[in-house]
Amino acid sequence: MLVAQIPQYYSNVDFNLAGDGLKVELSSLLLDTHTNLIPYTSSNTDTWDVLRISDLVEANSSNVLLIYGYDDSDSSTNNDRTRDIYSNQSSNCIGYWNREHVFAKSLANPSLVTNQPGPGTDVHNLRAADCQMNSSRNNRLFVSGSGNSGTSGSYFYPGDEFKGDVARIIMYMYLRYPSQCEPSNIGVGSASYSNYGDMPNLFLDWNEEDPVSDFERDRNDVIYSYQGNRNPFIDNPYLALKIWNGPDLVDSWGVLSSPNLAFQRLSVYPTITNDYLYIQGTGVVRNSIEIFNQLGQALEFELDENKIDVTSFSNGLYIMNINHSNQSKLFKFLVY
Repeated sequence: MLVAQIPQYYSNVDFNLAGDGLKVELSSLLLDTHTNLIPYTSSNTDTWDVLRISDLVEANSSNVLLIYGYDDSDSSTNNDRTRDIYSNQSSNCIGYWNREHVFAKSLANPSLVTNQPGPGTDVHNLRAADCQMNSSRNNRLFVSGSGNSGTSGSYFYPGDEFKGDVARIIMYMYLRYPSQCEPSNIGVGSASYSNYGDMPNLFLDWNEEDPVSDFERDRNDVIYSYQGNRNPFIDNPYLALKIWNGPDLVDSWGVLSSPNLAFQRLSVYPTITNDYLYIQGTGVVRNSIEIFNQLGQALEFELDENKIDVTSFSNGLYIMNINHSNQSKLFKFLVY
């Protein structure tokens, strides 16, 4: 799904950055916009309530999608892929679903807790799961594999359908809780792709091999409506490549992969002025800028860093044309 523009949620992020610089900016965004901490269990809106909406198989369904599940047609219930939204665990376990912490509680440092709203109740990290399947996964580290989910000694493979979901959740948790939820504590394998050695190749590979689904996108929107923050790697998996390197990925927004991203994000302000104009962006030099009056006449001006003095201009409407690498952008401004 190509959006061909950067969503408003990310408007203050400098996507000319890469690596650790971009990671820090996104981490700050997730923290600043996480304005509502959801209680784990409460008589008010809690994580059960959110999951009954966020984890619906599809809109208007009465079933949740069970992470790691793969078969609704056999006699076993522990591998079920879907289940009624109200068949959640109370005291019984068999045939019921509960809340799986994808980043396992005990593998965080300090451990994630659920007795108060916080990292342990972040719904981006919670998925509906069959109760027995959840117990099988327990706090096993994720490991490479193929086919359906299952244990491998002290490790766990989430299944072909869900390995990308897992990877993007682990990436989110690392950016949201960078010192508490380190990916190297929950995934097996080297981190040779990463310049910083902080993201196992396992998750970067899974992010590419299992692309974002409509289910993940819808889920991200629902959780955003409750918590206030989003999972950036669901919005655009290409962000993982910009931060940690790894396999080639499609840029969902159609702009981050452009070598001329800085020029595309160029802006001129204010649009109404009586003294100065400012150019926001990088790489702009004096001979790349032209200013025309309403008669189409080119005007003389000076560029002082990013500022243009227009105090000598007559009142009226003007057009600025900026050229760069065979591209051009037009801006209108009014002098009064």
